[in-house]
Amino acid sequence: MPRRLDLDEALGHAATDKRLEILRRVGASGSISQAAREVGVSYKAAWQALDMLANLAGVPLLEKVVGGAGGGGARLTPAGERLLHAGSEMARSRSQVLARLSARSAGPALAALGLRTSMRNQLPCTVAQVQVHGPLVRVVLQLHDGTLASRITAESAQLLGLEPGLPVLALCKATAVQVERAGAGPTGPAVNVLRGRATRVARGDVGDEVAAQLAGGAALVGFAQGRSGLRAGSPVALHMDEAAVVLALAS
Repeated sequence: MPRRLDLDEALGHAATDKRLEILRRVGASGSISQAAREVGVSYKAAWQALDMLANLAGVPLLEKVVGGAGGGGARLTPAGERLLHAGSEMARSRSQVLARLSARSAGPALAALGLRTSMRNQLPCTVAQVQVHGPLVRVVLQLHDGTLASRITAESAQLLGLEPGLPVLALCKATAVQVERAGAGPTGPAVNVLRGRATRVARGDVGDEVAAQLAGGAALVGFAQGRSGLRAGSPVALHMDEAAVVLALAS
């Protein structure tokens, strides 16, 4: 049975980065390499973006064109055309809504309402540095409470258009945050450490779930070892690996 185009999945994720723009330019030029150059990403990043978008849509969005003066290329399928049209309509409606709600002041908080994710920790922050290390990029983020770092691929950094000053959301699973009494816990060059005070502790057989508030007011949820002895008001250190921090555009 033919699969159906899933607009909700595709547009629920792609509107905040360059994936739709790459698809749009492939449709206009018939060339993935040209689309990559025009958007300012590598050919590999463009392919990654198109593959991810097709996975989310659930149907092929491009088909190969064989032969011709240029030796072949790619063109949009009917599903790809429909996706672009729906994306344009959503972008227009979103712009109108944001204008009415004065999104410039609401910024990251309003953008987070459009995210559908199981990650309970969502921190508004700003890109401070983008450090390229071969195929990986270390993104240093400025929080109200200090700094945080995320380690992602170079292709992902290109697709998000990361640069200093860009507002983003830092996302992290609660299960990836290790909570210890302040002064304890793992440290290392690839481990983030944020400090605050526990606001709620739920005891469990395999671990205590700890909600904490950082000095600037941001809240985080993580897990401590069972029978940690932590209680509301305890000073805590929250540790998370840089690779566990995911980035999303906040505007």
